[in-house]
Order: sequence, then structure tokens, then C-alpha cells
Amino acid sequence: MTQSVTDHKQVLLPLTTPEEVDSFLAEYPLAAVFKAGTCHKTMQGFGVLETFLQKHELPVGFIRVVDWRPASNHVAEITGIVHHSPQLILFRDGQPQFEVNNWDITPQALAPVFEAQVPRRSGEGAVATDDNVEPYRRLMRAYLEGQLSDWAFQDQYVTLFRDDASLRSQREFEALSRLFGDPDAYHGGLHQLGAPQGRGDLKARVQALLSELG
Repeated sequence: MTQSVTDHKQVLLPLTTPEEVDSFLAEYPLAAVFKAGTCHKTMQGFGVLETFLQKHELPVGFIRVVDWRPASNHVAEITGIVHHSPQLILFRDGQPQFEVNNWDITPQALAPVFEAQVPRRSGEGAVATDDNVEPYRRLMRAYLEGQLSDWAFQDQYVTLFRDDASLRSQREFEALSRLFGDPDAYHGGLHQLGAPQGRGDLKARVQALLSELG
């Protein structure tokens, strides 16, 4: 699960059990735990973290809280920090130094902490995960081939995006959110999203995004 980089490998490890949490924190004196939830808040929060990991040397263990709940509960027990998802906790010598949750995982929140406590890389790193964009590609192809109306495509795309808890780069998150924006900004549900063409020619924008994603 650890991949990628130019001259340094980014440590990105799944923590599926309490024992793995303890081993991870014992192995890395300075490290972070990222708890992944079940919606796009996780995707956005990890995207912000990813931009800092490009320039800073910080091993990260991630917990998918629904699948690996004992590991998540263990982190809450050893730190006394109330569980949230997404949640980022910075540890030094096994002790929590900083936490930030949900929509508060922002560049403004992370910048002073990384500058003060996390060493910079000598080169630039990158984070690669097992998540992929193929579900989006399939949906966009179906729409461009005429299998879905504008409204049906919007409904399915926004639902897919809203429920996406992948660990994505900031670039991917921004690209995927470009078509319809943040679904949580529309109070009252998908029926209030507005006309699918509201941001300009939808087919042209979908084709451009499909090309960008490769």
C-alpha cells in the first residue's frame, strides 16, 4: 500500500487492528493516523493532507473506520480523543500532538503544524493509493453514449461522489468535484441541485474531464 515518489517513498499503511496501530506508532516516532469515513469528506480531507505529504516527511497510517472499527476504537482509547471521521491525529513518541476533524482539515489548519513539527523532504514526494476513478469513467462514458439523460447522469454522478470515501490526491478530488461542485452545499437533497447544464455545456465538460482523467 506504500507507493510512489520521486526520491522518497511515502509510508502509507492500512491499520486494521489495535496491534497494527501500536506497531505503527512504535516504529515511527513521528507519524500520523488518518481515519477514513464513508463519504466525500474523507476524500477532501485526505486530498488536503496529500498536498502536505508532497513536501514533508511523515509516515501515515490510515483506518477505514467502518471496516476496521477495533483499530479506530483503540486510537480513541489510547489518546482520549473523541472519534470523528475523517480525522487526522499527529503523534510524537506515541503521544498525540494535534488533531483536526471533518471539514476543519484545511490547508490553514495543517500549515502551521507541518511547518513547526514535520521535517521537509529533500525532494518532492507523492502518494499513490489503490483507489481509482474507473466508476466515474464508466458513468461518464454511458452518459456520452446517450444511455443517460442529463438529469439521470447528474443524479448518479453526485450520489457516487457524495459516497466516495477514497484516499485521493487533491488533484483528483478537485477534478471530480468540478462538474457539479460540493453536494453538501445544496440543502434539501439532489432535487435542488439545479439544472445539469447550469455550469455550461455539460457534454463538453464531461468529455474534457474524461480526457483529463485518462
